Amino acid sequence: MEQTKALNALEPFIALSKSATSPRAAADLIERATSAPNTYIFTELLQSPQIQTLAASHPDLQPHLALLRIFSYGDYDTYESTPGLPPLGDAQRLKLRQLSLLSLAASGRRQDLAYERLRQSLRLDSTRELETLVTTAIYAGLVDAKLDPARQRVQVTRVAALRDLHPDDVTGMRTALRGWSDRCASVLDDIERHTKRVRAAAAARAAAETEAADKLTKAVADLRDADKSTLAREQLARRGMSKRSMLDAAAKARGDEAMDLDGPFPSDDSKKRAGKRKM
Repeated sequence: MEQTKALNALEPFIALSKSATSPRAAADLIERATSAPNTYIFTELLQSPQIQTLAASHPDLQPHLALLRIFSYGDYDTYESTPGLPPLGDAQRLKLRQLSLLSLAASGRRQDLAYERLRQSLRLDSTRELETLVTTAIYAGLVDAKLDPARQRVQVTRVAALRDLHPDDVTGMRTALRGWSDRCASVLDDIERHTKRVRAAAAARAAAETEAADKLTKAVADLRDADKSTLAREQLARRGMSKRSMLDAAAKARGDEAMDLDGPFPSDDSKKRAGKRKM
């Protein structure tokens, strides 16, 4: 949100840079852009082809271009320590100090948030001036912070992304992003290999389960066939026993009939014994 607002505020100056035909016009444009309310990002103006062309052909524009670089990614301490730069108006001085406060707060170094350190970096003469500057930055939405006079510190909880990147930071960022991309690619390769192993294990497990199911089905079928064979043998055995029983019964019946036929006729021995008794 803050970046969009800052870019919109800078847009008119970018349009005017296309029609700047002299070093004086370009210098005035830089002064107006760095003094205007809500302009905190200046890279597009700094890289304007017309301004770059004028600076290359007119050395007297170089100090103004250096000032624009400081507003883009420098700080107030750099401005004070660099000779030959154009003087700052009140609006420019306040803005450059606010931008420097953003950089110090975003650095994350706790010692930079101490009153004394901030006063030195922002070239302020008193604690009151520092507290006034921090208060204006808070009301402008540049930072969320709380003054802590008892501990002589500024407690910052949020910093608006309203500073351009230094060219060296871009190179470092590219290196960091390239390293991050390589790590992501390595992680993705590891995930792909792990996924392949998991899929292979799942396929092997499914094949083993299918094989076990087939073996179980075959075993059940074999058992049923065995049960059928046993039942058939038992049935045959029962049938054989029935036939033997019928044959035994028939044989017994024939034996009984034979005995009945032999009973009424006396044998020769009986006749002889009967004759002897008569004599």
